[in-house]
Amino acid sequence: MIEIIVGTNRRNSSSAVVANWLHDFYSDLSESSQVMDLTDLPLETFSPDAYKEKPEKVRTFTDRVLNAKGLVVVTPEYNGSMTGALKLFIDLLPFPESFENRPVCYLGLASGQFGALRPVEHLMQVFGYRNAYNFPKRVFLPFCHNCIDPEKGVTDEESAKRLQQQAIGFIEFCNLLQSRNPG
Repeated sequence: MIEIIVGTNRRNSSSAVVANWLHDFYSDLSESSQVMDLTDLPLETFSPDAYKEKPEKVRTFTDRVLNAKGLVVVTPEYNGSMTGALKLFIDLLPFPESFENRPVCYLGLASGQFGALRPVEHLMQVFGYRNAYNFPKRVFLPFCHNCIDPEKGVTDEESAKRLQQQAIGFIEFCNLLQSRNPG
C-alpha cells in the first residue's frame, strides 16, 4: 500500500485535492494506495504529552506508515518550509523504523514561483537522516492556483503528465527496493 500524505492540516487544502487526484491515478494503475490526511489527526496530537503517550488515533497513523510500501508526501510551502503539523507528525513517529529503508516520493505545491522547492528539500534532509530511500524525481507545482481545481483535481496537462510519470517511476522504485529487501 502506498500512503499519500497530505502535508497540511488545513481543511480543504490544494494539497488534499492533489493527493486525492494522485490516489485516483494510482488506482488507475492498479496500485493500492490511500490518502493520509493530517486534518484527521486528533487535537491531542498537538499536546505536549503526545510525545510520551501517543493518542490512539496517532498510533493508527503510525501503523499505516509502518506498513506502507512507500510514502508520497504532498507538501505545501508555509513560511519557506513544511507545515508545523507535518513536522510534528514526523517527530511523533517511531525512530528508526518509521522511515528506515522506506521509499519516499515528494510533490511540492505553492502559490509562488518555486512550487515548494524549499519544503521538499527540507523533507528530503529529514527523511534522509531517518535512512529513507528518497525517490529522486520530485515534482513541483508553482502557481498551483492556476493548475488545481477543487472539483477536477490537476487541470494542467503538463503538470498532470509530470505527476503521472513520477507515480509510474515511484511504483517501479518501490517494487525494485521491495525485491531487493523482502520482508
